[in-house]
Amino acid sequence: MVKLLPAQEAAKIYHTNYVRNSRAVGVMWGTLTICFSVLVMALFIQPYWIGDSVNTPQAGYFGLFSYCVGNVLSSELICKGGPLDFSSIPSRAFKTAMFFVALAMFLIIGSIICFSLFFVCNTATVYKICAWMQLAAATGLMIGCLVYPDGWDSSEVRRMCGEQTGKYTLGHCTIRWAFMLAILSIGDALILSFLAFVLGYRQDKLLPDDYKADGKGSTGERALVQPGELGVAFPWKAALRLGLGITGEAAGGERSNRGAEG
Repeated sequence: MVKLLPAQEAAKIYHTNYVRNSRAVGVMWGTLTICFSVLVMALFIQPYWIGDSVNTPQAGYFGLFSYCVGNVLSSELICKGGPLDFSSIPSRAFKTAMFFVALAMFLIIGSIICFSLFFVCNTATVYKICAWMQLAAATGLMIGCLVYPDGWDSSEVRRMCGEQTGKYTLGHCTIRWAFMLAILSIGDALILSFLAFVLGYRQDKLLPDDYKADGKGSTGERALVQPGELGVAFPWKAALRLGLGITGEAAGGERSNRGAEG
């Protein structure tokens, strides 16, 4: 016969496992958020969103705010642009894309700064704040990636990529790794946001330490839970068993114990 645990002791074991696994997932989420912030800063700074190919008239590459285009008379690259030098950015669309990607970068960095709130605020509230910030960062990255190709018809881009270049038409140029990484980063931010929301709402549902199951019957018997159902793989089973009190199997075991004592 399977040995059964009292409900109060089972609840404490389940609560301990629940908290331990939530903290492990939270540490993983925090580590991924820090790595993601470095990724977003890299794709914001690097000027390798689009670049030349073997068929382009000139060599060069473009980023959000800086670019380098080859000289017609020599093979040297002439580089221009900076995050604070808006006049050197060749397209208004590039300026808009830079703004939204920069906004996404600062939101991700802000969510990392919010980690310090774990020491002074409710854990679930901090997770939800970070989740909304990461969701907004994903939106900023999405807008930046959608707006950026609208500036491909600028004179500087056409000089490098050829006359066939236009809005959302790259001509002879190719998309570089920073632009592809920015597109993938949208999904990363959405995953981190979803995970933070799950952690936030999961914190609200943690069982209290003083949980006590309601007894049934005139003698106030306590609910019993099988030890195998305390695993984190099927937490709803343990919660259901703890919430409902004596189930059919537990009640049958209790009746068997009474018969043996009689």
